[in-house]
Amino acid sequence: MRRVIVFSALLLASASVLMNCNGSKKLGSGINIFPMEQDRELGAQVAAEIDGNPKEYPLLDSASNKEVYQYLYKIRNNILNSGQVKHKDDFAWRLRIIHDDSTLNAFCTPGGYIYVYTGILKYLDNEAELAGVLGHEIAHADLRHSTRQMTQMYGVETLLAIVAGNRQQLSQITAGLIGLKFSRNHEAEADKGSVTYLCPTVYQADGGAGFFEKINAAGGSRTPEFLSTHPNPENRIEAFKNYKIELACQGVNDFASEYKRIMAKLPK
Repeated sequence: MRRVIVFSALLLASASVLMNCNGSKKLGSGINIFPMEQDRELGAQVAAEIDGNPKEYPLLDSASNKEVYQYLYKIRNNILNSGQVKHKDDFAWRLRIIHDDSTLNAFCTPGGYIYVYTGILKYLDNEAELAGVLGHEIAHADLRHSTRQMTQMYGVETLLAIVAGNRQQLSQITAGLIGLKFSRNHEAEADKGSVTYLCPTVYQADGGAGFFEKINAAGGSRTPEFLSTHPNPENRIEAFKNYKIELACQGVNDFASEYKRIMAKLPK
């Protein structure tokens, strides 16, 4: 407890200095005054909230859906073992599937707890596309975007209280994290991170573009809420492809037939 109190005082003092320097109550979007340990602790708290709320977050059991989970673990590990993930050995990188076919979403908490909805798994066409989506979400955690964004939304004191064990606002924070709307700069960084992670692998490194191509082809009729502040998927498709060219990525595989075989095993 003493460690939390001392850290809180130092953190609030740092925040005060930043506010005074900026002349504003908002922290700069490029500044993260949380140490990495706090990302891990906050992520663990959010993961516990999700695990304990099956009505809101119906997680697929990993034992009875072993083949699907093993398949997703393989994709995750291909990304983590690319040599490009900065916090590969620092964060949990635990992966869970949420059984909700109506939701096109995936997210990664601070500290690397990865969640993928069955809706997006069934929506995508191949393994490279899923690798691109997972790479994007892993990049948000690896670049520590969530705690930067959430510090601006909820304030330092609220996040510190949750890390210290105050569960009163945890459900609100969890819901906010799932629907978190990142800044355009953070989204661009995560898109580039996805290509960077996939570049040394056998995957098409611009696999993440496939999701936006499908959204675009559908005329935006199924655009997820978390993309509502980023209405130009064409720009992101082009950025994915340009990053791939810039990095001279050589991977060409999408493993479409294997992807369809495994996704057919998901519950209806």
